[in-house]
This record gives sequence, structure tokens and C-alpha cells, in this order.
Amino acid sequence: MCINKLLKALGENTKLTQDKFTQEKTFNACQKKWLGGIIPSEILARTVKDAINSLVTICESGDFYETFPENVKTPNYGDKWGRIANYIEINNRAIAEMNREKCSKGILSSIKILPAIPPSAKNWANCIILSQIFPNIYGDGYNKPINEENSIYGIKIGENYSQNIIDFSITNKITPEEQIKAFNILAHFHGLKTGFRIVISEDQIKISNYGKEDEAFHWNNKKHQEIFINECVKLINLGFEAIFIDSAKHIGNYDMENYSGVGALPEYKQMQYIIHEIRSRSNKTTISIVGEKITEDIEYFKNLGFTTGTSRSAENFEEIKSKAIEYKYQKEYAPGIEVSNDNDEGGRNYEERLQKINTSLFGYEFPSDKLASFMQMDDLFPLRHDINTHLLMLSNPSFSTDGSAKSHWENLFAKEEGKNYNQKVGELFAYSLCL
Repeated sequence: MCINKLLKALGENTKLTQDKFTQEKTFNACQKKWLGGIIPSEILARTVKDAINSLVTICESGDFYETFPENVKTPNYGDKWGRIANYIEINNRAIAEMNREKCSKGILSSIKILPAIPPSAKNWANCIILSQIFPNIYGDGYNKPINEENSIYGIKIGENYSQNIIDFSITNKITPEEQIKAFNILAHFHGLKTGFRIVISEDQIKISNYGKEDEAFHWNNKKHQEIFINECVKLINLGFEAIFIDSAKHIGNYDMENYSGVGALPEYKQMQYIIHEIRSRSNKTTISIVGEKITEDIEYFKNLGFTTGTSRSAENFEEIKSKAIEYKYQKEYAPGIEVSNDNDEGGRNYEERLQKINTSLFGYEFPSDKLASFMQMDDLFPLRHDINTHLLMLSNPSFSTDGSAKSHWENLFAKEEGKNYNQKVGELFAYSLCL
């Protein structure tokens, strides 16, 4: 059992206890509970055992498990759950442990932050998208100054998982795959779906060759296509149910004058095949395929196999409500709305963010009409004012003043104003969970 195995690998016992810290900071809405009014450093500085105690303490059923239960299943919202879900991207590299120049254990930090993420609602799922799983091409496993190349948008596939994400110091006791699976099990226990981001611009992908020079990736190479499919299937089989595809709008040379990626993209029929094979080989009918900036060209993207995507900003409540009504019978695919995306460079005040979250959670006539929405970590847990989401995708700076992970976490996020904002976000989610 992955959770007990993880606890033992970290030197902990498997007996769980009620967590007083959690009891003092809990939002409670329709039996669903999570931590609210928090600064992320408060929970990131705790242990993984503390996080698991926290999740068991706020279990929706009200039961307390002295040892973590077996056979935890993903929340069941049917095969088309992704069409109306709220997607929240967590930059697991940014919240990884920064010790001196090294960066690691992002999957453990992702576990620690789970209790502070609102669980799914009565009528729709909340889904966490992890920004990084695969190694980035430059500087993987290290933090670097802001002006040095260290982008999540350039990945290596075919060998292993990122040094930024996995705790490789315990892989003799629990494998990288089991660490990822443990995250997914704990997310499911908390009432969340999960997914991962991946790029498809071929010059942003390398094939790892186990100690040899990396190989340039090409979509017209059938072997490379197979590696791409199999890497996605492997992650789906570890418990992920959503794939967020970067530059998805431009598949099949769609709207290429606005393409900002680097390198060729899959052809239309090729991407149809890839998406079909991911679903077929993983034998899961529930997979949500989410595309960046895909449009209201319903047939084009539905026939590709997409579920939803980031189409328009969630600024105008009445406009979004109108779109939700317009697409209410489009149950297989409909474009979604953004609170913010991975290219967000900040600048909006908290009130604007709260208004957009309000629109994304309530912009419809009936809950079953809801459009999917997309948020970033910054929308739940505000970053400090001099950094932004896109900067953290392109670079991996440490904000530690003494070289420690704790100092990095304390300086990554806004403090008291961020705490007050997080409380207000929690109040919006609390009301939406009961609909």
C-alpha cells in the first residue's frame, strides 16, 4: 500500500492521529472540509505525516482512520466529468524543497498542500494539474537565478521523472512511480481529481537515452510517437485522469500565425490517434483531455478527442452565463474559461481575481450547465508581488535568505494579505460546494 510505504520510507510509523492544527483552520461546507485562511508556508514546512493526519482529520465521511484506508477510489462524476470541472494548476517545482542550489521533492510538497485545496463539489469535480512531472531540459534538479534558462516548457521523456519532483533519496524504499501514485491516492481521498501538464512542440521535447546524448524529438518518427503515448499512459495508470496539453490550439496547423511554441506540432489525424491510444491503452474512459487556448470550433476539437480547454477570460459574468446556456447540451466537449493561465504575468489586484473566480464558480443558469474553469496556484495562494506564474514556469529561483527550504516557502508567497485573500477564496468555494 503506497501510503504506508511512503510513511515508512520517510522514517514515520503508519498510525494516524487527529491533527489539532487542522481542526483550528478548517472550512466546512456541506460536509466537505479543507484548510482556509492560510499562508502555504504554514503547511509546506510541516511533514508528510502531518499532511496525511490533516487529510484524515477532515475526511468527508466524518470517520477517522487510525491507519490509512486501502482501495481509495477517484471521486466518481461519470465519464464526462472533465467537461465542467474546475482545473487548478499547482507549480509543484516552485513549491519543491530548495536546499542551497538543489531542488527536489516537489511531489511531497504537493501532498503537503492538498489539505488546503477545496475538494470537489456536489455537482462537479475540482482537478489539480501538476506543472511538472518530466525532467526539464536545462537545470533539472537545481534552482537558478531568474535570468537563467530553466524552463518547464522544455522536457525530456523516455527515461525517468524530474529530480525537482521525486525524492530520490528514498527510492530504495519507494519507487518514483509509487511516490506519484501516493500523491494521487491522497488527492482522491480528499475528493480531488488529478492531472498533469505536457508540451507537444517537438523542439521543446528531447528523448532521453540512459547516459547517452539526448535525442531530438520528431513527430514523424513513429518510435518517438510511441514513447510519447506510452509515457502518458504510464502516468494515467498511476492515477492521473487529466492531461493538460500546451499549445493544443495549433494542432493540425490551426491558427499558426499566433503560435508561440518552438517546432512542429502533431498533424490532426495523428493527434486523434495519439489521444485515442492514450485512452485505449490505459483502458480508462474517464480521461479528460484539456487543451490550451482551444476555441469554440466545437466539431474541430471534439473530433480530436478533447474534453475542454482554456478559451476565454472569466471577466464578464453575464457573458459567461450566456455561453454556459449556449453550450448546455454540448456534454462531450465545450470550451472553458480562465481565471488565469500559465502565461500570467501578474498585475491584477485581488478583487479582480476574486470576481473572476466568482464568475467561474457561478456563471451559469443551472449547475449542470457550468463551463470548465482554469486557475493557477496564484489564484488560491497569492505569490509575492514581484514574481508571477509565468516567471516560475520559465525559471526556478530560490527565494530563501538562508539557503533553507523553509525560508524559500516563507518568501515565495504573499503573507498577511495573501492569508486574507485565501480566506475570501475559501468563502466562494464553500458556497459553490453546496450547489
